[in-house]
Formats: sequence, structure tokens, C-alpha cells
Amino acid sequence: MKTPESVLKKRATQEKIAAAKEAAKAEAEAKAVADATKFAERAASYQLEYQAAEKAAIDARREAKAKGGFYVPAEPKLALVIRIRGCIGVSPKAKKVMQLFRLRQLHNATFVRLNEATIRMLRLIEPYVTYGYPTRATVQKLVYKRGFAKLNKQRIAIADNSVIEEGLGKYGICCTADLIHELVTVGPHFKQANNFLWPFKLSNPTGGFSRKTKLLHFMEGGEAGARGDEINKLVKKMI
Repeated sequence: MKTPESVLKKRATQEKIAAAKEAAKAEAEAKAVADATKFAERAASYQLEYQAAEKAAIDARREAKAKGGFYVPAEPKLALVIRIRGCIGVSPKAKKVMQLFRLRQLHNATFVRLNEATIRMLRLIEPYVTYGYPTRATVQKLVYKRGFAKLNKQRIAIADNSVIEEGLGKYGICCTADLIHELVTVGPHFKQANNFLWPFKLSNPTGGFSRKTKLLHFMEGGEAGARGDEINKLVKKMI
């Protein structure tokens, strides 16, 4: 009995679809292997760059000490801002600044590029936030443990590098090592990299904030305002 033409057409179409699927799968596997090698090389080059910067700082400090002077490190370019107070009693101007920094909820945290304008804005919202200078290890922990991407206005978990490549690939940022390097060094595409990350949602710190001192400035024994490098200890409690 002759096979109907419609059956033959359907069989040919299915074979074509299966072949295309296999080709796409093979291409994806080859790309994954090539990307893994490329990303590993990039991560290694960034590690060498960080080590060279640390060594240069140590050498400069030793040289200054040997000459009887003082080593003054460069002004920090990156700050981590954490909201520690709710919306009750917040002035309209401070509320607007916190919206600009994307600090809409309690214990939200975002990175901010430090310049004259942002420092002025931070001073305006000091009673409601705490901020300081994060280390590379802190930035890494936040991205790996609490990092979510904003793609098509949706909060997407950064499960693999393809999420980063989809959102920031056009800026040459294709993996977590690229993203962390751009944030730590405050690179040319810092704004895009920072906006790609959804504001970090942190937990209440271990042991909580003291009710008596929470509203006081950090310099007065409280929690609010600038705390310099001490922000890293606080983040460790809140991750």
C-alpha cells in the first residue's frame, strides 16, 4: 500500500525539526565550552589586576613609612547604601533621594558612585540609611548570594552567566567576574551594570538593631550615617 503524501510530508517536516534541534544543541554545547574557557581567563586576569593593585598600595605605604611620611590612599569611588528606617516621618526631599537610589524598602541595599552630587544626597538621607565603602569580597558576596537581575522589568535570579550576557553583553560584560570587576573599579559602564542588578534585599542583622541607638549617627554610637569600612561587618550580619 502506497504511503499517503500527507504522511510523507509530516515525516519530512519532523525530521527537519529534529535535525535543526540537534544542530542547535551541538552549537550551544560548543559555545558553553568556549565561554567557560574565556570566562576563566578573564577571571584570572582580573585576579592578577587586583593583586597588582594591592601590592602597589602596600609598597607605597612602606615607602612612605621609610621616608618618615604618611601614605594617603585614593578617595573611594564606590559606596554601598543600606536603608535602615521605614517610611514614617520621612521628608519628601529625602523620600525622593531614596527613590533615586532605588531604596524603596527597609533593608534594601544598592551601590552608588561617589561624586560631589551623590555625597550631598547621601548627607541628606543620613538619618534613614547607613553607608560605607565595600571591599571586593563584600561586592562578590552580595552578587553571588543576593544578586538578582532586572530583565524586561522582571526580577530574575542570576543562575548562570547567560542572564548577565543577555542583559549586559552589548557592553562587554558577559559573566559574574566582568560584573564584579565593573562594580569594584567603577568602570565606564558602571551605571548600566548597577541598574542591571535589582536592589539587594538584605535580612535584619544578626541580633537586630538596638532600639535605643538605631536613630543615632554611627559616630555617636548609633547605626545611621557614614560608617566607612565598618559597612563590611554589617553586610556580613545581614546576608
